[in-house]
Amino acid sequence: MRKTHLGLGLVALLFIAACGKSDEQAAASSDATANVPAAPSGQGTMGDSLSVPNIAKVAAGSKDHTTLVAALTAANLVDVLATPGPFTVFAPTNAAFDKLPKGTVDDLLKPANKDRLTEILQHHVTTSAFDVDQFTDGQDVGMVSAGSERIMKKDGATYIGGAKVIASVRAGNGWVHIIDGVLVPAAK
Repeated sequence: MRKTHLGLGLVALLFIAACGKSDEQAAASSDATANVPAAPSGQGTMGDSLSVPNIAKVAAGSKDHTTLVAALTAANLVDVLATPGPFTVFAPTNAAFDKLPKGTVDDLLKPANKDRLTEILQHHVTTSAFDVDQFTDGQDVGMVSAGSERIMKKDGATYIGGAKVIASVRAGNGWVHIIDGVLVPAAK
C-alpha cells in the first residue's frame, strides 16, 4: 500500500512539473501571441468530419451562399444555426441577393443596421425541420421573425413568398432549402 501512495505521489509530482511554465516561458509565450487576433469560436466553428453537417456548416461550405454567410456572421447568427434546432432555413443564393436594389446588402451589413438584418434573416427560418415535400399549396409557414410566408406549388415546383426552392439539403439539425429570392418581412 505504501508503494502505491509513493508511486502516485511521484506521478503527480512529475505531472505538475511537466505542466508548469517558468515565468520566462510564460512571458515569451504571451509576447509571441500579443498581436495575433483571436480565432473565431463558438458552436459554428467546431470541427467534426463524421457527422452530417449542421445548417451553419452547409451554408459555409457553399460557394453560392457567401453573401448569406456574411450576413449571418454580421448578425451573430452562425452559432444559432449550429445548435440542435430543428430548423428549416430558406437560403437565398448570392444571385438572389444580387436582385435586391443596388447597395441594399452593403447597407444591411453595417453595424448600425444589425437589428433590421437580423429580422430579415430570421424571416428565412422556421423552428421545425420540413422536407420540401411536406409543404402544401397555400400553407402559411411561420417564421422566427414572427411573420409568415405562403407556400405555392406550381408545375411540380415549390415556392415560398414568390421565391422558388431550387434545391434542398438535409443538415444534421434540419433542412436548407435553397431559394432564388430574398424573403422580406412585411413592414410592422
